[in-house]
Amino acid sequence: MESNPTAAVIIIGNEILSGRTNDQNITYLAKRLTELGIKLQQAIIIPDVTETIINTVRACQKNYTYVFTTGGIGPTHDDITADAIAKALRAPLTVHPEAKQILINYYGKEHLNESRLKMAFIPLGATLIANPVSAAPGFYLQNVYVMAGVPEIMRAMFDKIAASLQPGATIFSETVHSLLGESILAKELGLIQARYPEIDIGSYPYFKNRSFGLSLVLRGTDAAKIALALADVIALVKEKGGNPILENHQEMLGTNAG
Repeated sequence: MESNPTAAVIIIGNEILSGRTNDQNITYLAKRLTELGIKLQQAIIIPDVTETIINTVRACQKNYTYVFTTGGIGPTHDDITADAIAKALRAPLTVHPEAKQILINYYGKEHLNESRLKMAFIPLGATLIANPVSAAPGFYLQNVYVMAGVPEIMRAMFDKIAASLQPGATIFSETVHSLLGESILAKELGLIQARYPEIDIGSYPYFKNRSFGLSLVLRGTDAAKIALALADVIALVKEKGGNPILENHQEMLGTNAG
């Protein structure tokens, strides 16, 4: 069985943990990575604390194909991500000539003060990630990709690196909706999952229009196995007295790696 690349996303920022800012980056990256056939297996939000960043990055770097961080690469005193990443990867933090020139071109040499110059400090050996929104670049070194926290900037940065990431096999997804409760289907749904271990079968309850509902989501890289599992799920819902509703299109996510 073909193994898809894996990823972790690390959101860095006290403003997220305090509730002051709503994170939008995890959802976006999860969708984009799935499109590429890269399985997002961990997403974590951590504070602007150097040791926490170092330990988290090192742990994720060992366990996943790619590590993506967002936040903490701006010009203020609490933007410590670049320095912490440099320490995590044991690379000295230095002024990157190209990054400095980008900032000069954007601000003007006379306006490149000490705070703005801070955004040109990049771990030695890192490759820049272009920032078409506000100029100050991100960077990547080894398998760690460091991007801005502002969603619009992060998305623009990700667009610049997406084509360079190794894609995995296409990830297919099917969803069945039902008004049955989870407990009614739980036992037999577990048996279906056991029959198809290569398929991820998730049960997600929701409350909408004053009614409870249930979304049963099947995801995997083997379209034929998904079709078989889907038929079993539909049959189960009918057997339990429900009316299964299949979403009106088959969602195909990803780039087929061949």
